Amino acid sequence: MGGLEKKKYERGSATNYITRNKARKKLQLSLADFRRLCILKGIYPHEPKHKKKVNKGSTAARTFYLLKDIKFLLHEPIVNKFREYKVFVRKLRKAYGKSEWNAVERLKENKPSYKLDHIIKERYPTFIDALRDLDDALSMCFLFATFPRTGKCHVQTIQLCRRLTVEFLNYVIASRSLRKVFLSIKGIYYQAEVLGQPITWIAPYAFAHDHPTDVDYRVMATFTEFYTTLLGFVNFRLYQSLNLHYPPKVRGGGHRRALVARGEVTLAAGLGDRSVIRKLSALSASLARVVAPNPEDEVQVDEFPADGESAEQEAARKKEQEAAEKQKKLFEGLRFFLNREVPREPIAFIIRCFGGDVSWDKSVCIGATYDVRDPTITHQIVDRPSLGKQVIGRYYLQPQWVFDSVNAKMCLPVADYFPGVLLPPHLSPFVAEKDGDYIPPEKLKLLALQRGENPGNGEESGEEEEEEDSDEDDDDDDEGEEHSEKEDEGKLRKLEEQRSQGKKLPVKVSTGTVRLEDKQRAAQEEQSEEKRLAIMMMKKREKYLYQKIMFGKKRKVREVLWPARG
Repeated sequence: MGGLEKKKYERGSATNYITRNKARKKLQLSLADFRRLCILKGIYPHEPKHKKKVNKGSTAARTFYLLKDIKFLLHEPIVNKFREYKVFVRKLRKAYGKSEWNAVERLKENKPSYKLDHIIKERYPTFIDALRDLDDALSMCFLFATFPRTGKCHVQTIQLCRRLTVEFLNYVIASRSLRKVFLSIKGIYYQAEVLGQPITWIAPYAFAHDHPTDVDYRVMATFTEFYTTLLGFVNFRLYQSLNLHYPPKVRGGGHRRALVARGEVTLAAGLGDRSVIRKLSALSASLARVVAPNPEDEVQVDEFPADGESAEQEAARKKEQEAAEKQKKLFEGLRFFLNREVPREPIAFIIRCFGGDVSWDKSVCIGATYDVRDPTITHQIVDRPSLGKQVIGRYYLQPQWVFDSVNAKMCLPVADYFPGVLLPPHLSPFVAEKDGDYIPPEKLKLLALQRGENPGNGEESGEEEEEEDSDEDDDDDDEGEEHSEKEDEGKLRKLEEQRSQGKKLPVKVSTGTVRLEDKQRAAQEEQSEEKRLAIMMMKKREKYLYQKIMFGKKRKVREVLWPARG
């Protein structure tokens, strides 16, 4: 008794995949709608292990999806909304063609819309899952927030992205969760630690990009549509965790409450919301809390070691926590003023994240809290080679000092960042060297500063080593040092006496010597350096051949100079 004949390419892995065209026809969607639905639902193409078998013996390039993913999409309610929107567009075009303006207005009022709330809950079962996937959402929203209003994307999308990113920045300031900053060619990389999860995103520089022509803005807009919904949910939960109002409110909104009490909120409501967003985007205002915190209610939580954690690991963890708490108060007690040529938003954001006060000129942006003439200003951030008038008791620094201090977790020496000074290299905080890796000298100097040492005093350390080695001559050295110290003190006393009597101090002027430059020798040195670099840049095989040729030439020279004896 024979069974049914098994057909080729209809069993095994071939039944697990479906081509994009078949999936699109199964869902009865156009290619644009199918792509949009897959982006929103998080479904991506898969490369089969045995592509020829799945492709029924053909080697043509085709896109495959898992069949179970497409069956999962069959019951998605958004698919019906896509179809309703197509019908709406067809009816609207027909009404415009017939000049039926009443029908046009009616159709616009009943325009079909959908929400992505259920997709967010479906894709991210827990809040930690949403935080782990927040990197791309933040980067895309920060990108769209900087877009000019040129018609490439909807103005409402740009405004929504700007509002959500400003809300997130204000949360990072309120929670002081920023950890790392890096200035790159692409933009500014930030890393914040939110509820124990590291979140890294990139914010483009203002006016740093033009609209490229080879980018599909519809695909980007679909991703942004999903990301804005996700970021809205996350912002709400984050504000709730800090007992803050959401949508955020600025402290001191008495005028707004008075308008509400009098019933004058018809036009003032919109104006008030707009002014609140402007104040929030300035990043200088404190957020209002739902209930004011009471210090007496704060409970000291007992800490217990984790399972399997040794005493050393516990001590290291406590040390890291103390360092993080210390970093949060990096700029506490310092007052900054930003010159108008300085990029205001990133620097104000960083200073506020670490407890510092910041202000700027009133004509630059709303939210300035004090003037440049304020005597309590400790640091003024400038980006000019020279300044005309300077205030005594105030540091004038280039903007890189703020970024480098954050990454070093300490206020760096200010001498390297004065206006007009050549800045030190801006090292990336995201690079962690392992044992045996090359560490640049600037990083070694920074590590020495963090340990509390005084880098750059190699002579002093060398002298100390010599003193330790030579124990016999200690007495003679001490006597000589005492004698030289007495001589120096005597000279200083004489100089002070002459200065007090109003006499002119003696000034020694030594004659300079003219140094002649040998151009021929300099050219030879330059030529030899170029040759050495060219040899270094050779490929491995070419360098091996070159070395063999040069060895043969040197051997011939040796044979000519020192011929073999009889």
